[in-house]
Amino acid sequence: MSSLNGVSSVTANVGITNEWKYFASTEGSYIEQETFEITPSFNVSAKVGDVIKTRTFVGVSKTGGWEVAEESEMLENAERIANEAVEMTTAKPIGMGLKDLVLTPSHAMLTIHEIVAHATELDRILGYEANYAGTSFVKLSDVGKLKYGSKLMNITADRTMPGGMATIGFDDDGVKTTEFPIVRDGILVGLQTNRETAPQIGDKASKGCTSASSWRDYPFLRMPNVRLEAGGKGSPNVEQMIADTKDGVLIDGRGSYSIDQQRYNGQFGGNCFWEIKNGKKTRMVTDVTYNAITTDFWANLDLIGSQETWKMFGTGGDAKGQPTQTNSISHGSPHIRIKKIMVGAAYA
Repeated sequence: MSSLNGVSSVTANVGITNEWKYFASTEGSYIEQETFEITPSFNVSAKVGDVIKTRTFVGVSKTGGWEVAEESEMLENAERIANEAVEMTTAKPIGMGLKDLVLTPSHAMLTIHEIVAHATELDRILGYEANYAGTSFVKLSDVGKLKYGSKLMNITADRTMPGGMATIGFDDDGVKTTEFPIVRDGILVGLQTNRETAPQIGDKASKGCTSASSWRDYPFLRMPNVRLEAGGKGSPNVEQMIADTKDGVLIDGRGSYSIDQQRYNGQFGGNCFWEIKNGKKTRMVTDVTYNAITTDFWANLDLIGSQETWKMFGTGGDAKGQPTQTNSISHGSPHIRIKKIMVGAAYA
């Protein structure tokens, strides 16, 4: 990558986090668990004239061993990402207006995390968690009734999925972890609970969502791995989704984000953007953001990719509580299309 004309710097890293826990309780539990988190990524900065841009490649972070780094396809994507970094330096902002968004899994994970996963944490809904990043627009009475999105929207929480960064055998209450639905066919059907909050909604058992950053931190409700399920038979692949889009933007990777105190009104950006015109991916564009009213945004989900487009990405910087604790989780998604969303430039 460094030999490509225009590339000014390249950095690559593989983060490795090891955690060992021993849990003992008056309930009679004695549990020992050890996990390794592997986070591979690289950044390419390019400079043309006075313009400097950085393109980020985030490999799939997982719990596992060094094989996670070897399987992350960093070498396979090096040349493509370097060329895109150079292209970003000459990309122009896109015009403001209503456009269709085609979101890759590495970007969709951001909206899933911020306006689905956080919004369905029961302690936020109850008001137990408010000072750090607010509460939630969701009400207890919404379960079974709230139209969270279109019928294509199926969200699952899971602390058992292989490789998930929140995957563990038992949570920090000593509760065996599980998989459970949050949204089915667009309707809110479940919430994230632990032993402290489950009785508040009449659940007979905790869903195993308690976590603490260390032995000296208070264990409280933290989100599990939360994923958007892929479409069924006949669902489009990426090429078919783009071919069906007349006026849109393809968004890849994470960028800026800003969400109100109830996870209802947000603004999101990505790392790299391409204009889609008349079914074709055309020029690269820059500094794109979009506005998202949570239920309106997901109601406009009109295409969901096939299983072959589904991919899981992780993040290790999920902060919550005071004193602040951080959590690692994974979010999976197929490629998706969101119709008629207000798009504009990030910088005026």
